[in-house]
Amino acid sequence: MRASARPRIGVLADAEDLPRGVISYVSWTDVHTGVICWLYGREHPPALRALLGDALTGLAHCPQIEAFVGAPPGPLGPGGLPRARRAATHDALLQAGFTGRPQGVYLHCALPSEPTPAKLVADVFPCEFPPGHRLIIREAADPVAEAVVSAGPDRTATVYWIETRPTHRGRGLARKLLGQALALLTDQGATEATLVIDDTPSRTAESEAASRLFDSFGFTPVDHLWTYRRRHRRDPQPVA
Repeated sequence: MRASARPRIGVLADAEDLPRGVISYVSWTDVHTGVICWLYGREHPPALRALLGDALTGLAHCPQIEAFVGAPPGPLGPGGLPRARRAATHDALLQAGFTGRPQGVYLHCALPSEPTPAKLVADVFPCEFPPGHRLIIREAADPVAEAVVSAGPDRTATVYWIETRPTHRGRGLARKLLGQALALLTDQGATEATLVIDDTPSRTAESEAASRLFDSFGFTPVDHLWTYRRRHRRDPQPVA
């Protein structure tokens, strides 16, 4: 069991005590990796450097620090760092010794004001984590395709997962499943939907098919999401 987390929030204020940026980070007593969960400084390089300096000081005991990792898109944002729209933050992380890598492509689409009629091909179940719904297409009681979606309080929905068993691909199941999922989200009041697809240098037949599927439903790229990691050697402890 993981030990208690030690979350921290740093707020940068100017001479008039007005907020100019915020950073949140966390570490654990039994895990030697710190995580910078969020960093925002209005894309002002001095503010970003000051905030990162505060976090690196607080995480100095961690030989490895990660930033913008592990979170799927949701009400708090897309998970990774939008590389193009947050160029100053990206540069500040690199200057602080982090190494960045692409994590995925952030896609967005506007949902119709009225649910589009969709053939009900999947069973729908409540899902606790992430909070939302799981849609499953079965064949002879055996699950062959599945999607997990959630409608947030801000009327923005998230498609967390959609997958078809390899033996059942090429039959249009993913299209039917996504159509029913988006109709469900629209019926729940969502006006837009987001998702993240893998951003890999080598395109596979599956990734090409996924891109065509989402494009056919009106999803368009918003930005490339990046994640970051910083390693440093800890000073050797003296031997008694």
